[in-house]
Amino acid sequence: MMRSEDHSEETARMKVTIIGLDIAKSVFQAHGTDASGKCLLKKKLGRSEVVSFFEKLERCLVVLEACGTSHHWARVIRDTGHEVKLIPPEMVKPFVKRGKKNDAVDAAAICLAAIHPDTRFVPIKNREQQSLLSLHSTRTLLVKQQTMLVNALRALAAEFGLIVPLGNSRLPELLAKIETSSNLPDALKQTTMLLFEQYGRLSESIENLEGGIRTHAKQDEDARRLLTIPGIGPVTASLIVASVTDIGAFDTARHFAAWLGLVPRQHSSGGKTRLGRITKTGNREIRKMLVLGATSMLYRAQKWDSAAGVWLCKLLERRPGRLATVALANKLARIIWALLSRKEIYRPTGRSVATV
Repeated sequence: MMRSEDHSEETARMKVTIIGLDIAKSVFQAHGTDASGKCLLKKKLGRSEVVSFFEKLERCLVVLEACGTSHHWARVIRDTGHEVKLIPPEMVKPFVKRGKKNDAVDAAAICLAAIHPDTRFVPIKNREQQSLLSLHSTRTLLVKQQTMLVNALRALAAEFGLIVPLGNSRLPELLAKIETSSNLPDALKQTTMLLFEQYGRLSESIENLEGGIRTHAKQDEDARRLLTIPGIGPVTASLIVASVTDIGAFDTARHFAAWLGLVPRQHSSGGKTRLGRITKTGNREIRKMLVLGATSMLYRAQKWDSAAGVWLCKLLERRPGRLATVALANKLARIIWALLSRKEIYRPTGRSVATV
């Protein structure tokens, strides 16, 4: 019996209109269908075979699941002349056959999801955007490591009765207490000194990364627009520009806020609408940075001379601070969408809108 990978491969290559490609480190699975959805091709590819396979194939739509290395392979396959799209994993999952999980099933599910009318696609990032995102992801990693290190340092010192108020700015006080204490074991002093040295190296590395991020924020036109928004700093502006490849992919400001997980969950039935907590889907880092920016604005609500500032003050009179923070983060997301879509800078209500 002829293997499924080889059946009518040459004929199928002439008719395939959509290929779902399940990617991995070494083994790739291709599933090709015609316009009606009929399976014409099933083929397992080695990493070194991918480019030559698509170079020999007639131009078609190639769909990949948006995951690790997907943007790289999307660019590589696009360079062979094919149309390439990335699809979010959550859009593929409903099409995976229950009880079956393998590369061939995943590739077939990608094909089915690609032709569904409600499917949304992920814009392909270029090399520059991914390079910039590497600064942000590395910074996030180092900040997490720094937080873990500080917590460990404080915990060790607390076991010997040495404590200082919260905040990294108070760490020099802790260092001074450890150095001047005469009854601490030598092993503890050695350990804490090691942690302090590591903290210094991490702080220096984080500052270097943030320097590169600030440089990008000053040079990029869209990032400069976002910097005019209260509560948006260089790190947030640069991260948004690097992550959002095409703002036109979002039809409305609400769609952009929903992509960031800043809209409430709906539990509606029988004509009754019930709203819950925010969905927290989408880009976690941008959502976190917007919430942090909104938190800083919460303490300056009275000084925010705009309609948004008035709205925030009234909201704080009716709702808890945390709820107001998330609501403001949602509003910031909508403002970001408006500025990037219209190529404008932020102006408080009542002032003229300028462009850059």
